[in-house]
Amino acid sequence: MIDVQWDDLVNNRSQALLFLSGFFNPEWSYLPELIQPMIQTILMSIAGTCVGVLFAIPAAFLGTHIVTRNSFITGLFRGFFSLVRTIPNLLLAAIFVAIVGIGELTGVLTIAVFTFGMVSQLIFAAIETVDEGPIEADESIGATRFQIAQNAIWPQVKEAIFAYALYAFEVNIRASAVLGYVGAGGIGVLLNSALSFFQFGRVSLIILMILLMVFITNAISQYIRKEVI
Repeated sequence: MIDVQWDDLVNNRSQALLFLSGFFNPEWSYLPELIQPMIQTILMSIAGTCVGVLFAIPAAFLGTHIVTRNSFITGLFRGFFSLVRTIPNLLLAAIFVAIVGIGELTGVLTIAVFTFGMVSQLIFAAIETVDEGPIEADESIGATRFQIAQNAIWPQVKEAIFAYALYAFEVNIRASAVLGYVGAGGIGVLLNSALSFFQFGRVSLIILMILLMVFITNAISQYIRKEVI
């Protein structure tokens, strides 16, 4: 059985009131100190997303039987995709902190691996559903597997890949705000610090800025989808 102390909800009401009083009174004077971490968070998400997608594209192509015609290679890549997707991003961040230390590089690497696991599977699924007519036409004239991937498959999936990259970026903006808890850089570091020192006015402002950042990136992403894809 789970040992839940429901009395704590009542006994800690003073702490809850302290939190709420600070939360509904954002410390606006702290705003200038958030600008640089917000920029770092956005750049970290962009870099990690780009790296993850760039690695996911060839990996997803190699993981499909349509491209490789080799069951061993496709099985190897599919197993790797599944393995990467099972690792939570906070655990990835903790691993990279141990390897490269605290900082933005840890955040970029974490986001890149997380993006790779997510996007590679989406691209793989898109490739598996393409029209095989152009593929058969290329095969009939003796095209190589690379030429088939480039000329018959890529034109059918490139717009979907761009959409997946935008989706991954939206997810990564949200995720990167939390990665600071384990030392992955960005605005999450300040959120962790403010919570540790019970600076709830700052916590409130940081959360508002994160929500604003997410809202803006979602709006931009929706606009790009509408106008470009």
